[in-house]
Amino acid sequence: MNRIAVIGYGGQGAWHCKQLLGSDVATLAGTYDIREVRCDAARESGIFVYESNDALLADPTVDAVVIATPNDSHEELVIRALRAGKHVICEKPVEMSVASFDRMAEAAREAGRLLTVHQNRRWDVDFLAMKAIVESGEIGDLIDIESRIHGSRGIPSDWRCTKEQGGGMMLDWGVHLIDQVLQIVGAPIEKIWCTTSHITNSEVDDGFKLEIYFEGGKSAHVEVATYNFLAMPRFYLRCKNGSALIEDWRKNAKVARLTAWCEKDVTPVQNAAGITKTMAPRDHLTLDTYEAPRPASDVHDFYRNFCRAIAGKEEPIVGLSEVRRVMQVMEAALASAESGQPVCTRI
Repeated sequence: MNRIAVIGYGGQGAWHCKQLLGSDVATLAGTYDIREVRCDAARESGIFVYESNDALLADPTVDAVVIATPNDSHEELVIRALRAGKHVICEKPVEMSVASFDRMAEAAREAGRLLTVHQNRRWDVDFLAMKAIVESGEIGDLIDIESRIHGSRGIPSDWRCTKEQGGGMMLDWGVHLIDQVLQIVGAPIEKIWCTTSHITNSEVDDGFKLEIYFEGGKSAHVEVATYNFLAMPRFYLRCKNGSALIEDWRKNAKVARLTAWCEKDVTPVQNAAGITKTMAPRDHLTLDTYEAPRPASDVHDFYRNFCRAIAGKEEPIVGLSEVRRVMQVMEAALASAESGQPVCTRI
């Protein structure tokens, strides 16, 4: 089995260590964190702690390294690990700019080592349910999709609040939601329009609203907010023959499939101060409603794939071209927010 070490023992680094301690394809070699209090926490959990990053990277028994540190440190640590002959898993976002990512990807090519990014929310059951509905074609071709994450506690009071270290919700949550949307909608992107909010933080965005327009007419609305005390649905999907809704990640997808149009005999309904046919609800004669089953998901499949990819047995699930595309979208989105104008592109 591959021996993997973890640089950074914060929340996500500790999560990786736990995954590796219970892994069926890899073993945990140890960890290191520049904060002694986190090293102490690792030792208390029975995890071997290296004396430095240099010592970790010099260990010849380590096959691969996980980088789980603040965003602004990723490029340096990833390139050092690659040049030390290690395969690398980098936490998301891989870095703060496309140019920085390109330097990391080039270092991987030069070293002949695998570099991938931990896009763990590809294993979220809500995302997998929406993806399955679109791919099945059960409610027809996609028109548009809405993806939202709403919270009410602002940004965590740590490095995520600072611009220098790559804070803000675009880099924290946008990287996940954009990646998910691009897994569902495969068409090239023609235009991006974004606005950001700064309700609780003036230095970085504490939320954003992003519109993505794809070639062929499909579109996506991606939204993250940290000052909403009533959350809107996690996903909403419109297709040519129906709609699907997921209220939050704990619930099944609700699907409404159009079985017949039949508009000629619509009975008007009372609506506010008048009557309407347009908003009259459909009945069981023209609409089939049901809940879609929750797909099976095991996030440790990321590690299983990583180890098989190291051995040359399969391609990485998270490819570098996909990572770069997400970085391009985030970069264009932030440029749109800064200028107040849409960005026409070809991504």
